[in-house]
Amino acid sequence: MVELLIGKKGTGKTKALIESVNNAATVAKGNVVFVSDDTRRSMHDIKSKVRMADTKDFGLKSYSEFLGFICGIISRDYDITNIFIDGIFKIVGSDSLDGFEEFLSRLEAISQNLNISFVISVSVDAETAPDYIKNLAI
Repeated sequence: MVELLIGKKGTGKTKALIESVNNAATVAKGNVVFVSDDTRRSMHDIKSKVRMADTKDFGLKSYSEFLGFICGIISRDYDITNIFIDGIFKIVGSDSLDGFEEFLSRLEAISQNLNISFVISVSVDAETAPDYIKNLAI
C-alpha cells in the first residue's frame, strides 16, 4: 500500500510522519525505514529501532533515480515492512509532478509484490492536487 501525507509546506506533515514511524516501529513485525534528505533533523525524534536512510550524499535528481535508491534499500533487507519517506520533492530536487504518477504506480507494484507499506509526505495543496494524489491521501 502507498499512502500520501499531503499538505502545504509548514502544515505539520513531518511531525505526523514521525508519529506514524514511531507507531509502526512499535507494532511492525519487520524492519521500519525512514528516508529523508537530512535524517539529522529528525534523528532524535525517531525511535532507535528505526533504520534511517539519508539521501543527501547521493545527488538524486529524478523519481526513477530515487526508485532505484529505494530498491537498493529493499534488496539488502528482506525484512522491511514499512518505509516512510519525508519530503519527496526535496529528495528528487524538484516539486514537478512530471513522472510522479509513474513513480507511485511502480512503488505500488513493489508494495504489493513484497508486502511493504509506504507513506510519503508530499508538499502539495490538498485542494488543487491531481486526483491520483488525492486518492492516496491519508
